[in-house]
Amino acid sequence: MQRAALLGIKKPFTEVIRANIGDAQAMGQQPITFLRQVMALCTYPNLLDSPSFPEDAKKRARRILQACGGNSLGSYSASQGVNCIREDVAAYISRRDGVPADPDNIYLTTGASDGITTILKILVSGGGKSRTGVMIPIPQYPLYSAVISELDAIQVNYYLDEENCWALNVNELRRAMQEARNHCDPKVLCIINPGNPTGQVQSRKCIEDVIHFAWEEKLFLLADEVYQDNVYSPDCRFHSFKKVLYEMGPEYSSNVELASFHSTSKGYMGECGYRGGYMEVINLHPEIKGQLVKLLSVRLCPPVSGQAAMDIVVNPPAPGEESFEQFRREKESVLGNLATKAKLTEDLFNEVPGIHCNPLQGAMYAFPRIFIPSKAVEAAQAHKMAPDMFYCMKLLEETGICVVPGSGFGQREGTYHFRMTILPPVEKLKTVLRKVKDFHIKFLEQYA
Repeated sequence: MQRAALLGIKKPFTEVIRANIGDAQAMGQQPITFLRQVMALCTYPNLLDSPSFPEDAKKRARRILQACGGNSLGSYSASQGVNCIREDVAAYISRRDGVPADPDNIYLTTGASDGITTILKILVSGGGKSRTGVMIPIPQYPLYSAVISELDAIQVNYYLDEENCWALNVNELRRAMQEARNHCDPKVLCIINPGNPTGQVQSRKCIEDVIHFAWEEKLFLLADEVYQDNVYSPDCRFHSFKKVLYEMGPEYSSNVELASFHSTSKGYMGECGYRGGYMEVINLHPEIKGQLVKLLSVRLCPPVSGQAAMDIVVNPPAPGEESFEQFRREKESVLGNLATKAKLTEDLFNEVPGIHCNPLQGAMYAFPRIFIPSKAVEAAQAHKMAPDMFYCMKLLEETGICVVPGSGFGQREGTYHFRMTILPPVEKLKTVLRKVKDFHIKFLEQYA
C-alpha cells in the first residue's frame, strides 16, 4: 500500500529522460535503411525476388544466406562465426588500416562485451601475488571492473588526465604498473579509444607510446574501439591500434599480442539489440588460440542475426552501387547530428557555474565535473550515498533526467562527475541541458 501510494505522488516532470545509456535508437535515432533492408531479406528470403529491394542489398543477403546452414539465419554457425562474414570483417580491417588481416584471426561475438569477457577469461591465471593484474583506465566502462571481479583477477587502475582532456600518460601507466607488482602480476592493458565515459580520442603519438610500453612490459593489449566512427573534433582522428602497431615495424607487429573490438551498437548504426560484434586477435600463441576456440565453442555461436548485421557494417554500399548515395546521406546525417550535439553539450555545460566539461572529441557521452558543496556531501553521507549518486538521484527526482554518477566509472578522490549521453534529439537535448543548469544552480543554493 505504501509503495502504491508513493507511485501515485505527482512528480514535478512529465517524463523520465533516460540519458544514462548509449542506446541510440531508443532515443529516436533512425536505423540505416540499407542495413535494415539486408536484414529483412535475410530474415524473409522470399522477398529476394521482390522489386521493392535494391539489387546491392539482395546480393549481400544472398551471400550471407548461402553461407548459413539451410540458407537460414535460424541455424547455428561455426563457433568462430560465419566464414564469409569473417572474410568481410578482415577485408574491412585491411581497407581501414592498409595492412593485411587474416579471417582466421577474426572471431564474431555477441556485441563487443562478449569478446572482451572471453579474452579476459583465457588471460587470467595464477594465485596470490602471481594472480593476473588487468590495467584499466579510470574513469572506465564498468564492464571491465565487473568481469575482473567475476574472474577474481586484480584490477589495476591507471588514471586519465582530466586537466589534459582525459589524455593517457605513459608515466601514469608506469606508476600503476610498479605499484601493482607488489600484489599481483600485471599482464593485460585495456584501452578504450574513443573513450567511454570520457569521450577523448587518443593521438597517434599516444598510441605509439602505449604500444611501446606494452612491448617493453610484455603486456597483452585490449583495444576497445567500438566508437571508432564517432569522432567529432576536427583536430582528432581515429587511429586503430592494429594500424599503428604494424606501422611501428616488425619488432612490434610480430610480438605485441593485441585484441581489438568493434560492434554494431555504436557508430552511426546504433543497432544495440542485434548484439553484433567482432574481435581481431593477433600474435596469439597457437596453443592458446586452440584454447580460445574451445572456450568459444562452449557457447555454440553468437546470434547469427547479429553476425549478419555486423557484415553490413563492414561491407556497406560502395560508390557506384544503387544504395550508396542514400547510405552516405544517412550516415553523414547521424554523425553530423552527433557532432553538433557534442559541441552544444560542451558549450552549455561550461556556461553553468560549478560545472566543467572537457571537449567531447568522440563517443556518445559527456562526463562533466561537478562541484558538490560540503553540506551536500554531508547530506549524502547521512543517506549512505556517494555524493555524486546523491546529486544524480536528486536530479532524477526533481527533473526526471536519469544520468550515471561518476563513482560508477571511477574518478580521482575528491572529484565528482556524471555521465550523460548526447543521443536525445537536438531540441530535447537543449531542454535536458537547460533543466540540468537550473537544477545545478538551485542545488548549489540549497547546500551553500
